[in-house]
Amino acid sequence: MRKIFSLILAFAFVCMPANAQFLKNLGNAINKAATSSKSSQQSQQSQQPQQNQQDTQKAPQKQSGKVYYVSNAGGARADGLSAATSKKDIQAVLNLIRDNGEDGATIRVCEGNYLGYMNSGFIEIYNWVTIEGGWNADFTERNPLKYITKMEPTQEQQGHNTSKGMIHVNRALDEVGCKTPKGTLVIDGIFFNLGLENNYMPADPSDPRNGCPSDKFETGRLLDNPQQQPQHQIFYSDGWIAGNVIIRNCLILNGVYCGLQFCNRCGEVEICNNVFVGNRMSAVRITGGDKYGEASHVHFHHNTVAFSWCRDKEQGDMGYGYECMTYINCDLHNNIFACNNYAAIARTHVLSGPDTPIENKRKTNIFDNAFFMNPSDLQLPGAGGGKWTNVKVENFEDLEERIVPKVEGNFEIQKGDAFIDALDPDYLEAYANLKVLTSSSFNPNSAANLYRQAHGMNMQGSETIRPSMYGNRYNFDWALKLFGAKAGYGAQLPK
Repeated sequence: MRKIFSLILAFAFVCMPANAQFLKNLGNAINKAATSSKSSQQSQQSQQPQQNQQDTQKAPQKQSGKVYYVSNAGGARADGLSAATSKKDIQAVLNLIRDNGEDGATIRVCEGNYLGYMNSGFIEIYNWVTIEGGWNADFTERNPLKYITKMEPTQEQQGHNTSKGMIHVNRALDEVGCKTPKGTLVIDGIFFNLGLENNYMPADPSDPRNGCPSDKFETGRLLDNPQQQPQHQIFYSDGWIAGNVIIRNCLILNGVYCGLQFCNRCGEVEICNNVFVGNRMSAVRITGGDKYGEASHVHFHHNTVAFSWCRDKEQGDMGYGYECMTYINCDLHNNIFACNNYAAIARTHVLSGPDTPIENKRKTNIFDNAFFMNPSDLQLPGAGGGKWTNVKVENFEDLEERIVPKVEGNFEIQKGDAFIDALDPDYLEAYANLKVLTSSSFNPNSAANLYRQAHGMNMQGSETIRPSMYGNRYNFDWALKLFGAKAGYGAQLPK
């Protein structure tokens, strides 16, 4: 098109140098033709699958830099652009930012419990934003431990949040093939507690089926049948996140399907100064989006991770504090890992076969961390296959430098340490004395089995598994005591 225009333009200058109107009309005609061609291309693109449209038609978002305000006392129709005109719903602001195509906005949220649109129990993020909790009512002071901003759904939310994470990152923050971060998502000073929505056995210690160690417990054991529980994590991404993620000064409490679980396509992930308690399966699991592990990196530091519970009441797998996933490098330092049910840190996901050279380049640095009463401080694949290799902190320096290049400064917390006093003493005592009792009953000569034998059917028996505790709800106020429990290690007092 440009070549044709140039030739015609040259001809016009030679043949009709005075005819300016001709050139104007010619330019209009060319623009009209270009517009028509563009419309035709867009029409052809509209015939592509919806996912391809999302990948190819993402326009750059405006960097607004706006500050929005949210308060339970705010108005549904307010603009949210000042403390006096705050909106009452975080999701309403997120939707406004999405509709305006804005990135880089900050949402300040004052103390209170926020449950999303129509109290559905989750919020969904479509843009690169900062959500900042811990503000007082008039937004003149911020202190996350004093002015508690939380998301604490109850059983009234069951069925409304389906498979959405309490913080649910929409796939709008992804871009297939993206190699550099598109933006930064920040969650700061929000306290998440799923313990009032989960389903537990009764808080009745008189019946061993309940897994309730004493009358000082809020609940019995967690029901481990997936169909009996909410179907969502606390922080979850719909697709990959193609940018930086920062999660700090947060409480991640009583998660039933992991605490933080997401995939990072490219960017820096910083998780710092958070408290993770009572999460099932894994407190943190982050997968990288680059096969060679070069596009993503996790910086996990100054977090307290305690009482991560196994996948089911048999307590035979998972139950990790931090789970090192493939395609991503990570640095773990100045954290406290305490009483995690299976292992404090798991590096059990590995690449093999033709991808072994890629796996050998993956770096997991574990240094200057404190450990307390974990069955295993680091879990690795078995050297000869079969069972896992469980490593205690005193043996970390014996690890292959290829697997853990930086490993100095880790230690076991000793009896009498002030950190231990910050743990719920009843919960800790019950965990220290945890037992899983298994009994089975099989009688080949029972009337039922004789009948089954006679009709060519398999004989049957029964097995009963009764843990003394499993995933019982951890108290919210006791969890808050873990901020600042040990100077320099674990979550410090939020600034």
